[in-house]
Amino acid sequence: MIFVVLGTHELPFTRLLEEVERLQKEEVISEEVVVQVGHTPYKSETMKLIPFMSYADMEAYFDQARLIITHAGTGSIITGVKKGKTVIAAARLEKYGEHNDDHQIEISETFSKKGHILSVVEMEDLVSKLEEAKSFEPVPFESGRDRMIGLIDDFIKSI
Repeated sequence: MIFVVLGTHELPFTRLLEEVERLQKEEVISEEVVVQVGHTPYKSETMKLIPFMSYADMEAYFDQARLIITHAGTGSIITGVKKGKTVIAAARLEKYGEHNDDHQIEISETFSKKGHILSVVEMEDLVSKLEEAKSFEPVPFESGRDRMIGLIDDFIKSI
């Protein structure tokens, strides 16, 4: 199963759904596709669309999925990467009215350069990333949270 995650941003990300559905019709994607669509109005005969879901349901879909295709939001990327999943992150772009700037390009490229994910900016690249995903081995993600807490703790103790 492929789990597509659009997050909760109020602007639609129709461009990604149209491409996934096109690839299903062309039989590039042959497995079940479940989509957390958020605020993106879309109708599909091929994909299971769920606007919003509980945290537990989201976790279950992340766990069940063979592949995660997500908008390039940090939380969605990190959730997939922490679970050791192959993640393709597609950046929402300002020029298509999908976000108010292009910061998601920077987010997806940063995670991609570190070997955690595959990154897509323009949808014509999705088919090649799906092929690449078949053999992609993501570099495990290590949060800097504990190190950051340690630095803050050391600073506080030094005052």
